[in-house]
Amino acid sequence: MRTDVAASLTVSSPGPATAFLQVAVASPVTELLTVLCDGQPLATEEVAVGEARVHRVELRAGTTTVAYSASVDRAGPPRPVTPAAEAEALRPSRYCPSDQLEGYAAAEFDRDLPRADLVTAVADRVHDRLRYVPGASRPVDTAVDTLLLGQGVCRDYAHLTVALLRALEVPARLVAVYAPGLDPMDFHAVAEADVDGTWCAVDATRLAPVGSLVRICSGRDAADTAFLTLLGGIARFESMTVTATVDRDLPGPGTAPFPLP
Repeated sequence: MRTDVAASLTVSSPGPATAFLQVAVASPVTELLTVLCDGQPLATEEVAVGEARVHRVELRAGTTTVAYSASVDRAGPPRPVTPAAEAEALRPSRYCPSDQLEGYAAAEFDRDLPRADLVTAVADRVHDRLRYVPGASRPVDTAVDTLLLGQGVCRDYAHLTVALLRALEVPARLVAVYAPGLDPMDFHAVAEADVDGTWCAVDATRLAPVGSLVRICSGRDAADTAFLTLLGGIARFESMTVTATVDRDLPGPGTAPFPLP
């Protein structure tokens, strides 16, 4: 399955600032990244941060537009869970305080289920427990806040899924993706769990087919996977568009964990 993705971001800044972009897919066939400030090109520096491809840009005063496009062949081997990744994916993190949910998780789930069934059960429970409400959550909300509030957006669904899995001693992390079939189109976040030694994605929102997702990056939670981080200055986020299309019919929705290449 060939997938074409694109993203355009516009920010305005009164002075210099440093921007870190995470919009590039993990394994492109072809791609193009262009950054312009008031029509003049800005240099980008790609650095590897864990499994993420991060592009650093030194912004100038003015209006900066980021344009990214890529083609992806989704065929590829599944990603194995390394010992280092397993250790990191079991620990509590800023938005996934799994240590605070151990009692709840133990009471709600049978940890003796086969791993794939347990991951599916957690995602199903999160889907049933929450309502998808754009703008309902704050940027600082954790998985515990989401559980108590009972609503949120994709990152909140992913955070709660990840936190509950970690509370059940299942290595889990958040994955930022392009999601063909998502409506309205945007960057999307899903959970990824260790299923018998392979990283497999599960989407508690059920808003896009898991079999069509294209990996951007993974991390402990949204703090590691933000598409734009600004440091050393101030800037105003003006606009964003995201597209993702496939060259054939989308796969069925499915709820079982699915390995993302």
